[in-house]
This record gives sequence, C-alpha cells and structure tokens, in this order.
Amino acid sequence: MIKASLVVMVVLTVVIATGLRWREERMGAAARAGAAGRRRPGLVEGWIAAQKRALNRWVTAAAIAVLVTLATLGGLNWLRIWQGG
Repeated sequence: MIKASLVVMVVLTVVIATGLRWREERMGAAARAGAAGRRRPGLVEGWIAAQKRALNRWVTAAAIAVLVTLATLGGLNWLRIWQGG
C-alpha cells in the first residue's frame, strides 16, 4: 500500500504541476498585456523570481497530490473495512 501511495503521489504531483504551469502561462499572457509601462527586473532578479515561482508551483502540486492521495487511498481502505475484508 505504501508503494502504491508513493507512485500515486508522484504521478499526481507531476500532472498537477503541469496543469499549474499551463494555468500560469495562460494567466501570464493576460498580465503581460496589461503591464506595458512597468520597469522590467534585471537578469538575476528575473531568474530568482522564476525559480521561486517554480518551487512554489511544485510545493503546491505536492500538497494537492498528498490530499488527493490520502482521500483516495483512505476511502479505498474504509470501503475494504466496511465490506468485512
């Protein structure tokens, strides 16, 4: 059961992170269109900000994956218990 939960969490983390990145790219295009007059950050500041966003995306994806995995495998466990197994 532990191996199954780890595999489910890893797969869900990758899928959720991909979905979050896709959403950020869609929302970012709209934000860039509205930010024409702002000062652009330097190369280093822009790189650090990008890395912070990526780390935040992966941590968020992992947290969501843990919750989904707990709910799914916990629910399956309770179904097995209620059926007398």
